[in-house]
Amino acid sequence: MSTPYTENRFTLIAVPDTDTVSTSIDINTSAEKAWELVGNFAGFDRFIDGLNRIEMTHEGVRSVRKKFFDDTHVVLEQLNSIDNDAMIMTWTLIYTSLDINNLWSSMRVEKISDNSCRVIWDIAGEPYTEDTSQEEFDKFLSGFATAALTNVKNIFETATEAA
Repeated sequence: MSTPYTENRFTLIAVPDTDTVSTSIDINTSAEKAWELVGNFAGFDRFIDGLNRIEMTHEGVRSVRKKFFDDTHVVLEQLNSIDNDAMIMTWTLIYTSLDINNLWSSMRVEKISDNSCRVIWDIAGEPYTEDTSQEEFDKFLSGFATAALTNVKNIFETATEAA
């Protein structure tokens, strides 16, 4: 007699039960202009160092982006939500060749004045291997987000100087 089947539902994708690493930068441009850049799920290669290209599958909520880095690492993420009026979006990691287990992220823009805004990147993640501590991983996330947001600021400052 065979053993009866017992359903065991699970998924590898989960919202990490970690603290959120929040990184922000103030930029001298309108919130709308900043959102045009950072609110484009397919356009992160404009401000992330080492991100060679992005391939998209579909658009909007549930779309998937595949990010290819210069060092051959790959990241696959799905857009969970986007609200262009509120200038916020969230996404989740599906797969990566990096030392990342689960990762949830949001990007948002807050208006400070007509010509200034704050861009905030929140990331909650956990390392894949035990070789990396949560503290080390959070420092990596913070440094990664800080570099990217500094690039965003530089894009707008360079455009202002050139005008």
